[in-house]
Amino acid sequence: MNRAAIFIDNGYFSKVLKNIFNKPEIDYKVFSDLICTGCERLRTYVYDCMPYQSKNPTDEERERYSKMDSFVSSLKKLPRFEFRQGSLQKIWVDNKYVFKQKMIDTLLSIDLVKLSATRQIQDAILVAGDHDFVPAVQTAKDSGVVVKLYYAQPVHDELLDICDETIKITQELISKCLKHPSHHHKKHINS
Repeated sequence: MNRAAIFIDNGYFSKVLKNIFNKPEIDYKVFSDLICTGCERLRTYVYDCMPYQSKNPTDEERERYSKMDSFVSSLKKLPRFEFRQGSLQKIWVDNKYVFKQKMIDTLLSIDLVKLSATRQIQDAILVAGDHDFVPAVQTAKDSGVVVKLYYAQPVHDELLDICDETIKITQELISKCLKHPSHHHKKHINS
């Protein structure tokens, strides 16, 4: 049986969950097990940044940070899960501050290339949409690794083109991963 690693760009995945699937709370272990069918899962790597906090954080900033902190803590307790933390940069663009994740693409690319080149994995399962991953995907393929992409829109065409297999993230898949299926269903009824 082939061994696989899962690489989740959680900034991308969170946007997909929020914008397409109405922000469900999913079980990352169940999700990992479902997308890693037919392979032994070596590990799931999740890449994200802690939310921005000012020097004197607002209640909202504190709450966001606390939620992310408990998410990261729960991830770290899951078997065969690794959390890789990038940094968040606050930059001034078009007369307003925007936040940009830094190092996520680099961290994910390094792990993908390293595990592929050392033949620790035969399959790489990517949950991402950014074309910055294209060189790492090509390098993994050159090492003999089959790269599968799980995606939803938006996703860069170049990333879709270079991956060996592309699988759309569907409502059916997300529904199988819900932490509180009945609670989630009630929210839809009441809203």
